[in-house]
Amino acid sequence: MKCRTEQLKSCRVEKLMRTETFLEKLKSYNIFDYDFKLVLMLIALSCIGVMAVGSADPSYKKKQIVGIMLGIFMMIFISILDYVFICKFYIIYYILNLAVLALVFTPLSHSVKGATRWITILGVQFQPSEASKILLILFFSAFIMKYKDKVKKIYFIFICLGLLIPPLIMIVMQPDLSTTIMLTVIIACIMFSAGISMKFVITVLGISIPTALLVIFDALADKSIILRDYQQRRVLAWLHPEDFASSDAYQTLNSIMAIGSGQLLGKGYNTNEISSVLNGGFVSESQTDFIFTVVGEEFGFIGGCAVIVLILLIALECMVIAGRAKDLTGQLIATGMGAWIGFQGFLNIGVATGALPNTGIPLPFVSAGLTSLVSCFAGMGFVLNVRLQSKKYF
Repeated sequence: MKCRTEQLKSCRVEKLMRTETFLEKLKSYNIFDYDFKLVLMLIALSCIGVMAVGSADPSYKKKQIVGIMLGIFMMIFISILDYVFICKFYIIYYILNLAVLALVFTPLSHSVKGATRWITILGVQFQPSEASKILLILFFSAFIMKYKDKVKKIYFIFICLGLLIPPLIMIVMQPDLSTTIMLTVIIACIMFSAGISMKFVITVLGISIPTALLVIFDALADKSIILRDYQQRRVLAWLHPEDFASSDAYQTLNSIMAIGSGQLLGKGYNTNEISSVLNGGFVSESQTDFIFTVVGEEFGFIGGCAVIVLILLIALECMVIAGRAKDLTGQLIATGMGAWIGFQGFLNIGVATGALPNTGIPLPFVSAGLTSLVSCFAGMGFVLNVRLQSKKYF
């Protein structure tokens, strides 16, 4: 009985010490170090998203607003924590990531248009691959920080690649090629920011560029060896859209037509014009993968430029914060988030405008999708916390 009492006292003391440490950390923050500029850009982009999603499919509007409110709450909460303390549990994040991705292959999952990327827990639909991005950013940022003296060693790079392969395989099997590409780019940017050898970078580029050309040439063959049938059709539809105008290029061609029809100022929010490509039902999934089509048609060239500029400024702000971080962990977290928002925005807009092959990926902070929204805002919470603890001479 006495031992039990002592254990309870010890637990209470430990909890009290943790609370005091958190309060001390909170007191050390300066309100003037909070990046309100970044917060305002995120809110502005999210507001455009609410309008675009509401116009594309009114049934998603309330859910989008709830997602943004939840995301902002999480962002603010995470921003006042201590990312250094949170990253101490990086191994747990890696295991959690693998466990959640594995749920896609259980009865909890369900398929949409041939892809099994979602699970339903307690009536809530959840996409593990979206949460995987922030979990892997935290893991690799802390892992590389712990072994920063070995970053330039070739064997360490292969260790990082070995750790990345298991989640990538599970995401490819869903199948979700676009998220696989995104994760690869994010981790590549993190490793580059960490200071890996330029010889290795040049070697990878020397292999990657010819490999990309090989994939394109393989897609032009009668039967692709590398790509699946639907992937080969998407590449061919990108290269020769006129030959696939009624099938795989149908979405992209209508998207380009809708964006072009918006001209300078657009047709107006929630337009009811008969000539609207969107209202005619010629663009499916306009609330998610082709949300930029809605922006282009209804808000025109100016609206499209506003979204592009906001995405670019948010990504650049993350990179600036990365340069001001007090340690390597903070630098890599901010770099990873900047790469995520910037490259994913480029990928989504590239698909909508026909510059890239059709692949399903949301536009950050704009497309409908609770998991994507909350994950992006949570990631930005860590970036804001890195900024709060940044080097004071900036």
